[in-house]
Order: sequence, then C-alpha cells, then structure tokens
Amino acid sequence: MQRSKRFSTFAAIAVFSASMSGTVVTVAADSSANQPPVTGIWEHHHANFTYYGITALYSCDGLENNIRALLLHLGARKDATVSARGCPHGSSIPGHNAIVDLDFYSLSPSTDAKGDNVVQARWVPVLVSPTHPYFMSHGDCELVDELKDILSKNFSLRELSYRTDCVPHQVNIDDFGIKADALKPLPAAAASAARG
Repeated sequence: MQRSKRFSTFAAIAVFSASMSGTVVTVAADSSANQPPVTGIWEHHHANFTYYGITALYSCDGLENNIRALLLHLGARKDATVSARGCPHGSSIPGHNAIVDLDFYSLSPSTDAKGDNVVQARWVPVLVSPTHPYFMSHGDCELVDELKDILSKNFSLRELSYRTDCVPHQVNIDDFGIKADALKPLPAAAASAARG
C-alpha cells in the first residue's frame, strides 16, 4: 500500500544505497518530560505557496497528506487543513507542480493569555529527516526546502536548525534535516482542543 502519491525516479536507488551502507539511526530518549509546562495560545495561520519539484513528483492528494502530517508533527492543532490544486493531470496523478493552501493553528508561548485558546504546553524536541517521521522519505528535499519560510515563521521553534541540500535529479541519503524544540500541547490540552 502506498502511503503518499509521490514518485521519484531515484527513490529506489536511494533506498538501496541506504540499505547497503548499513546506516543506523538512533533517537535519543525524550527529555521533554523533565521540562516545566508553559502557557501557550493557539494562533491562526493561513499560508500558500506554489510547489515546483524537479526530482520528486507529487499528486495533489500526496502533497495534502504529507504537508498536513508534517504540520501535525511540528505541533499544529488537529484541525489543520491543506488543499492542493492545479495538478496538471488530476489530483491523484503525480506531477511537477501544484498550488498549495494551508490553514492551521500553532502554539505560541504567552505569560498573560486568557480565553478559550489558552492551553498548557511543553517544549518538545522534534526531528524531521529522510527517515523520520515515518511519512518522510528520500526525495522530499525540494518540498522541505519550499516549506522553510512557512514552517519557520508560523511555529514556535527554539534552537531551530533547518538544513536542505537539494540537487536536481539526485536523491541523497541525508539531503535535508530539521531539528528544533517545538511548543506542543500537553496530552490533556490536546484532547480538550480536539473537542473544542
């Protein structure tokens, strides 16, 4: 079963290269539980961009699924929506370009916020790479590169390291990476936001 409707002519080569190199990825234990909770407020964001890919081709459906999953991974509220249109061969057939609209809420720290949009939150380490989280893949470099302004300006991210090294028509094992501490709601706050 295909998780996203994405096609890359070099994806098979990259996967084979990674398996032959014996690359091992380890994830450090989550130390966010030791940090004190902070007060966060949900802020609304609307953004759009035109995706143009040379190496990886996406369908509109695939762009919507992958971008929404990435927003949620960085701490967006569960009601985030992503709409892609203008795919030249229809919404389910991969192509080079699409127009993407994003509508979502993310948390910002606030010491004096009041109201329904206020929740308890915690700074949590997040990682995005060609192998993490599960929906990311070798070949996503161009997409991550084109999302840089949207992600870095619309999320509360501390100690952000945002790296892309995209080479057209090539898929490299480690061509992008995002590392940061993201402000995410505590589990009870997330459940309350989903109900509201």
